[in-house]
Amino acid sequence: MQRREFITFIGSTLAWPLAARAQQPAVPVIGVLSVGPLIPDLEAAFERGLAERGYVVGKDVRIERRSAQGNYDRLPELAQELVRLNPALIRVGGNVVALAARRATSTVPIVFNIASDPVKLGLAKSFAHPGGNATGISMMTATLTLKRLELIRALLPQNATIGFLVNPDNQDLQLEIEDVARSTGQSLEVAKARNPDDLEPAFTQLVSAQVGAVLVSNDALFFSQRVQLVALAKRHALPATYEFREFPAVGGLMSYGPSLAGISQKAGTYAALILKGAKPSDLPIQQPTAFELVINSATARSLGIQIPPALLLRADEVIE
Repeated sequence: MQRREFITFIGSTLAWPLAARAQQPAVPVIGVLSVGPLIPDLEAAFERGLAERGYVVGKDVRIERRSAQGNYDRLPELAQELVRLNPALIRVGGNVVALAARRATSTVPIVFNIASDPVKLGLAKSFAHPGGNATGISMMTATLTLKRLELIRALLPQNATIGFLVNPDNQDLQLEIEDVARSTGQSLEVAKARNPDDLEPAFTQLVSAQVGAVLVSNDALFFSQRVQLVALAKRHALPATYEFREFPAVGGLMSYGPSLAGISQKAGTYAALILKGAKPSDLPIQQPTAFELVINSATARSLGIQIPPALLLRADEVIE
Protein backbone atom coordinates (compact mmCIF):
# COMPACT_ATOMS: atom_id res chain seq x y z
CA MET A 1 0.00 0.00 0.00
CA GLN A 2 1.35 3.43 -0.99
CA ARG A 3 1.89 6.01 1.76
CA ARG A 4 -0.91 8.30 0.45
CA GLU A 5 -3.38 5.40 0.25
CA PHE A 6 -2.47 4.29 3.76
CA ILE A 7 -3.12 7.75 5.21
CA THR A 8 -6.47 7.94 3.41
CA PHE A 9 -7.43 4.48 4.72
CA ILE A 10 -6.53 5.36 8.32
CA GLY A 11 -8.38 8.68 8.11
CA SER A 12 -11.58 7.10 6.84
CA THR A 13 -11.37 4.34 9.46
CA LEU A 14 -11.06 6.85 12.30
CA ALA A 15 -13.89 8.97 10.94
CA TRP A 16 -16.32 6.05 10.65
CA PRO A 17 -17.21 5.73 14.38
CA LEU A 18 -17.90 9.48 14.54
CA ALA A 19 -20.18 9.30 11.53
CA ALA A 20 -21.95 6.25 12.93
CA ARG A 21 -22.57 8.01 16.25
CA ALA A 22 -23.90 11.08 14.45
CA GLN A 23 -26.42 8.92 12.60
CA GLN A 24 -27.79 7.28 15.74
CA PRO A 25 -31.33 8.44 16.59
CA ALA A 26 -31.62 11.11 19.29
CA VAL A 27 -33.00 10.11 22.67
CA PRO A 28 -36.73 11.00 22.74
CA VAL A 29 -37.80 13.88 24.97
CA ILE A 30 -40.80 13.94 27.30
CA GLY A 31 -41.99 17.43 28.17
CA VAL A 32 -43.56 17.89 31.61
CA LEU A 33 -45.77 20.92 32.28
CA SER A 34 -46.95 21.73 35.80
CA VAL A 35 -48.39 24.59 37.83
CA GLY A 36 -46.25 24.08 40.93
CA PRO A 37 -43.05 22.29 41.91
CA LEU A 38 -42.88 18.63 40.95
CA ILE A 39 -43.18 16.06 43.75
CA PRO A 40 -40.21 13.64 43.87
CA ASP A 41 -42.35 10.64 44.91
CA LEU A 42 -44.78 11.21 42.04
CA GLU A 43 -41.97 11.73 39.55
CA ALA A 44 -40.42 8.46 40.73
CA ALA A 45 -43.78 6.72 40.20
CA PHE A 46 -43.99 8.11 36.65
CA GLU A 47 -40.48 6.85 35.93
CA ARG A 48 -41.42 3.40 37.28
CA GLY A 49 -44.25 3.31 34.78
CA LEU A 50 -41.83 4.13 31.99
CA ALA A 51 -39.34 1.51 33.21
CA GLU A 52 -42.03 -1.18 33.25
CA ARG A 53 -42.19 -0.77 29.48
CA GLY A 54 -38.44 -0.58 28.94
CA TYR A 55 -37.65 3.14 29.14
CA VAL A 56 -35.07 4.30 31.68
CA VAL A 57 -34.92 8.06 32.21
CA GLY A 58 -31.46 9.39 31.40
CA LYS A 59 -30.71 6.43 29.17
CA ASP A 60 -33.61 5.72 26.82
CA VAL A 61 -35.54 8.96 27.30
CA ARG A 62 -34.91 12.50 28.51
CA ILE A 63 -37.33 14.67 30.50
CA GLU A 64 -37.66 18.45 30.11
CA ARG A 65 -39.68 20.04 32.92
CA ARG A 66 -41.39 23.43 33.01
CA SER A 67 -43.24 24.79 36.07
CA ALA A 68 -45.43 27.89 36.23
CA GLN A 69 -44.45 28.32 39.91
CA GLY A 70 -48.07 28.79 40.95
CA ASN A 71 -48.90 31.28 38.19
CA TYR A 72 -51.54 29.93 35.80
CA ASP A 73 -50.95 32.87 33.44
CA ARG A 74 -47.51 31.46 32.53
CA LEU A 75 -48.87 28.12 31.30
CA PRO A 76 -49.49 29.09 27.63
CA GLU A 77 -45.94 30.44 27.28
CA LEU A 78 -44.39 27.37 28.91
CA ALA A 79 -46.53 25.01 26.84
CA GLN A 80 -45.29 26.69 23.64
CA GLU A 81 -41.73 26.45 24.91
CA LEU A 82 -42.09 22.70 25.34
CA VAL A 83 -43.69 22.30 21.92
CA ARG A 84 -40.71 24.06 20.32
CA LEU A 85 -38.47 21.31 21.76
CA ASN A 86 -40.27 18.85 19.47
CA PRO A 87 -40.93 16.35 22.28
CA ALA A 88 -42.20 12.83 21.74
CA LEU A 89 -45.05 13.71 24.13
CA ILE A 90 -46.06 16.17 26.86
CA ARG A 91 -47.21 15.03 30.30
CA VAL A 92 -49.56 17.31 32.26
CA GLY A 93 -51.50 17.28 35.52
CA GLY A 94 -54.72 19.22 36.17
CA ASN A 95 -57.56 20.56 34.03
CA VAL A 96 -56.11 24.00 33.31
CA VAL A 97 -52.64 22.62 32.55
CA ALA A 98 -54.06 20.03 30.16
CA LEU A 99 -56.10 22.66 28.33
CA ALA A 100 -53.05 24.93 28.03
CA ALA A 101 -51.06 22.09 26.46
CA ARG A 102 -53.93 21.20 24.13
CA ARG A 103 -54.21 24.80 22.94
CA ALA A 104 -50.47 24.84 22.27
CA THR A 105 -50.51 21.76 20.02
CA SER A 106 -52.94 19.50 18.24
CA THR A 107 -50.21 17.13 17.03
CA VAL A 108 -47.77 16.42 19.89
CA PRO A 109 -49.21 13.58 22.02
CA ILE A 110 -50.41 14.64 25.49
CA VAL A 111 -50.72 12.33 28.50
CA PHE A 112 -52.83 13.89 31.24
CA ASN A 113 -54.22 13.22 34.66
CA ILE A 114 -57.13 15.57 35.22
CA ALA A 115 -59.91 16.11 37.71
CA SER A 116 -62.89 16.37 35.36
CA ASP A 117 -64.62 14.75 32.40
CA PRO A 118 -62.21 15.11 29.43
CA VAL A 119 -65.09 14.95 26.96
CA LYS A 120 -66.83 17.95 28.56
CA LEU A 121 -63.51 19.78 28.65
CA GLY A 122 -63.04 19.20 24.93
CA LEU A 123 -59.91 17.10 25.35
CA ALA A 124 -61.43 13.94 23.87
CA LYS A 125 -64.37 12.66 21.85
CA SER A 126 -65.05 9.77 24.22
CA PHE A 127 -63.41 7.78 26.98
CA ALA A 128 -63.06 4.66 24.84
CA HIS A 129 -61.81 6.46 21.73
CA PRO A 130 -60.28 9.85 22.59
CA GLY A 131 -59.84 10.62 18.89
CA GLY A 132 -57.29 13.42 19.23
CA ASN A 133 -53.76 13.90 20.53
CA ALA A 134 -54.61 13.63 24.25
CA THR A 135 -55.34 10.71 26.56
CA GLY A 136 -54.60 9.64 30.12
CA ILE A 137 -56.44 9.37 33.42
CA SER A 138 -59.58 11.20 34.56
CA MET A 139 -60.16 11.23 38.32
CA MET A 140 -63.76 12.47 37.95
CA THR A 141 -63.34 14.55 41.10
CA ALA A 142 -66.89 15.89 41.10
CA THR A 143 -68.26 12.38 41.65
CA LEU A 144 -66.08 12.10 44.79
CA THR A 145 -67.46 15.33 46.24
CA LEU A 146 -70.59 13.66 47.63
CA LYS A 147 -68.44 11.13 49.46
CA ARG A 148 -66.15 13.79 50.87
CA LEU A 149 -69.15 15.84 52.03
CA GLU A 150 -70.60 12.75 53.69
CA LEU A 151 -67.33 12.02 55.51
CA ILE A 152 -66.80 15.55 56.83
CA ARG A 153 -70.47 15.83 57.81
CA ALA A 154 -69.97 12.88 60.16
CA LEU A 155 -67.73 15.15 62.27
CA LEU A 156 -70.01 18.21 62.38
CA PRO A 157 -73.34 19.37 63.80
CA GLN A 158 -76.20 18.55 61.45
CA ASN A 159 -76.85 22.09 60.18
CA ALA A 160 -73.24 23.22 59.85
CA THR A 161 -72.28 25.14 56.71
CA ILE A 162 -69.45 23.70 54.67
CA GLY A 163 -66.86 26.00 53.15
CA PHE A 164 -65.66 25.25 49.64
CA LEU A 165 -62.22 26.48 48.51
CA VAL A 166 -61.91 26.77 44.73
CA ASN A 167 -59.61 28.24 42.13
CA PRO A 168 -61.73 30.41 39.79
CA ASP A 169 -59.28 29.67 36.97
CA ASN A 170 -60.45 26.06 37.22
CA GLN A 171 -64.01 27.06 36.41
CA ASP A 172 -65.19 23.79 34.87
CA LEU A 173 -64.37 21.87 38.05
CA GLN A 174 -65.89 24.57 40.24
CA LEU A 175 -69.20 24.38 38.39
CA GLU A 176 -69.22 20.58 38.49
CA ILE A 177 -68.69 20.44 42.26
CA GLU A 178 -71.17 23.24 42.98
CA ASP A 179 -73.81 21.33 40.97
CA VAL A 180 -73.13 18.18 42.98
CA ALA A 181 -73.31 20.02 46.29
CA ARG A 182 -76.49 21.84 45.24
CA SER A 183 -78.14 18.53 44.39
CA THR A 184 -77.84 17.54 48.06
CA GLY A 185 -79.57 20.68 49.27
CA GLN A 186 -76.58 21.48 51.45
CA SER A 187 -75.34 25.00 52.05
CA LEU A 188 -71.88 25.89 50.74
CA GLU A 189 -69.82 29.01 51.38
CA VAL A 190 -67.55 29.42 48.33
CA ALA A 191 -64.14 31.08 48.81
CA LYS A 192 -61.86 31.66 45.82
CA ALA A 193 -58.07 31.67 45.51
CA ARG A 194 -56.19 31.83 42.21
CA ASN A 195 -52.69 32.26 43.65
CA PRO A 196 -50.87 31.64 46.97
CA ASP A 197 -51.50 35.22 48.17
CA ASP A 198 -55.27 34.64 47.94
CA LEU A 199 -55.27 31.74 50.41
CA GLU A 200 -55.15 33.78 53.62
CA PRO A 201 -58.05 36.08 52.59
CA ALA A 202 -60.05 33.02 51.48
CA PHE A 203 -59.71 31.43 54.92
CA THR A 204 -60.58 34.74 56.58
CA GLN A 205 -63.80 34.76 54.54
CA LEU A 206 -64.62 31.19 55.59
CA VAL A 207 -64.02 31.96 59.26
CA SER A 208 -66.20 35.09 59.03
CA ALA A 209 -68.96 32.96 57.50
CA GLN A 210 -68.63 30.61 60.50
CA VAL A 211 -68.31 27.48 58.39
CA GLY A 212 -68.00 24.22 60.29
CA ALA A 213 -65.40 22.77 57.92
CA VAL A 214 -63.83 23.37 54.52
CA LEU A 215 -63.73 21.16 51.46
CA VAL A 216 -60.58 21.92 49.43
CA SER A 217 -61.15 21.28 45.74
CA ASN A 218 -58.77 19.25 43.61
CA ASP A 219 -56.57 21.88 42.01
CA ALA A 220 -52.93 21.76 40.95
CA LEU A 221 -52.23 25.09 42.69
CA PHE A 222 -53.73 23.88 45.97
CA PHE A 223 -51.75 20.67 45.78
CA SER A 224 -48.52 22.62 45.32
CA GLN A 225 -49.45 24.82 48.30
CA ARG A 226 -50.67 21.97 50.53
CA VAL A 227 -48.32 22.78 53.42
CA GLN A 228 -49.60 26.36 53.54
CA LEU A 229 -53.22 25.21 53.22
CA VAL A 230 -52.88 22.72 56.07
CA ALA A 231 -51.21 25.39 58.24
CA LEU A 232 -54.05 27.84 57.55
CA ALA A 233 -56.70 25.26 58.42
CA LYS A 234 -54.92 24.54 61.71
CA ARG A 235 -54.42 28.21 62.55
CA HIS A 236 -58.11 28.92 62.06
CA ALA A 237 -59.16 25.66 63.77
CA LEU A 238 -61.06 24.56 60.68
CA PRO A 239 -61.53 20.85 59.94
CA ALA A 240 -60.67 20.32 56.28
CA THR A 241 -61.06 17.50 53.82
CA TYR A 242 -58.90 16.95 50.76
CA GLU A 243 -58.73 14.51 47.87
CA PHE A 244 -55.22 13.11 48.23
CA ARG A 245 -53.21 11.39 50.95
CA GLU A 246 -50.41 13.93 50.52
CA PHE A 247 -52.48 16.45 52.55
CA PRO A 248 -52.95 14.35 55.73
CA ALA A 249 -49.30 13.35 55.36
CA VAL A 250 -48.36 16.97 56.12
CA GLY A 251 -50.95 17.45 58.85
CA GLY A 252 -54.30 17.75 57.06
CA LEU A 253 -57.31 16.19 58.80
CA MET A 254 -58.75 13.85 56.18
CA SER A 255 -58.58 12.82 52.54
CA TYR A 256 -60.61 10.60 50.30
CA GLY A 257 -59.58 9.87 46.74
CA PRO A 258 -57.33 7.85 44.44
CA SER A 259 -53.62 7.27 44.91
CA LEU A 260 -51.67 9.94 43.06
CA ALA A 261 -48.62 7.69 42.96
CA GLY A 262 -50.69 4.99 41.25
CA ILE A 263 -52.04 7.51 38.75
CA SER A 264 -48.54 8.86 38.02
CA GLN A 265 -47.26 5.34 37.43
CA LYS A 266 -50.12 4.62 35.04
CA ALA A 267 -49.34 7.86 33.20
CA GLY A 268 -45.78 6.54 32.83
CA THR A 269 -46.99 3.32 31.22
CA TYR A 270 -49.15 5.32 28.80
CA ALA A 271 -46.19 7.53 27.94
CA ALA A 272 -44.12 4.42 27.20
CA LEU A 273 -46.83 3.03 24.91
CA ILE A 274 -46.78 6.28 22.94
CA LEU A 275 -42.98 6.15 22.74
CA LYS A 276 -43.39 2.68 21.25
CA GLY A 277 -45.69 4.06 18.56
CA ALA A 278 -49.21 3.92 20.02
CA LYS A 279 -51.51 6.81 19.12
CA PRO A 280 -53.25 8.77 21.90
CA SER A 281 -56.45 8.63 19.88
CA ASP A 282 -56.48 4.83 20.30
CA LEU A 283 -55.60 4.66 24.02
CA PRO A 284 -58.76 4.66 26.19
CA ILE A 285 -58.96 7.26 28.94
CA GLN A 286 -58.78 5.45 32.25
CA GLN A 287 -60.42 6.12 35.61
CA PRO A 288 -59.22 5.05 39.05
CA THR A 289 -61.11 2.14 40.57
CA ALA A 290 -59.67 2.25 44.10
CA PHE A 291 -60.06 5.09 46.59
CA GLU A 292 -58.48 5.50 50.00
CA LEU A 293 -59.69 7.19 53.15
CA VAL A 294 -56.84 8.65 55.20
CA ILE A 295 -57.33 10.27 58.61
CA ASN A 296 -54.76 12.16 60.64
CA SER A 297 -55.80 11.40 64.22
CA ALA A 298 -53.19 13.77 65.69
CA THR A 299 -54.76 16.66 63.78
CA ALA A 300 -58.22 15.56 64.93
CA ARG A 301 -57.07 15.69 68.57
CA SER A 302 -55.52 19.14 68.10
CA LEU A 303 -58.88 20.37 66.74
CA GLY A 304 -60.79 18.75 69.60
CA ILE A 305 -62.58 16.39 67.19
CA GLN A 306 -63.61 12.92 68.22
CA ILE A 307 -63.43 10.65 65.18
CA PRO A 308 -66.32 8.16 65.33
CA PRO A 309 -65.02 4.59 65.78
CA ALA A 310 -66.98 3.45 62.73
CA LEU A 311 -65.15 6.02 60.59
CA LEU A 312 -61.77 4.93 61.94
CA LEU A 313 -62.62 1.35 61.01
CA ARG A 314 -63.40 2.42 57.46
CA ALA A 315 -60.10 4.26 57.08
CA ASP A 316 -57.44 2.73 54.87
CA GLU A 317 -54.78 4.57 56.88
CA VAL A 318 -54.76 6.40 60.21
CA ILE A 319 -51.82 8.72 60.76
CA GLU A 320 -51.03 9.03 64.46
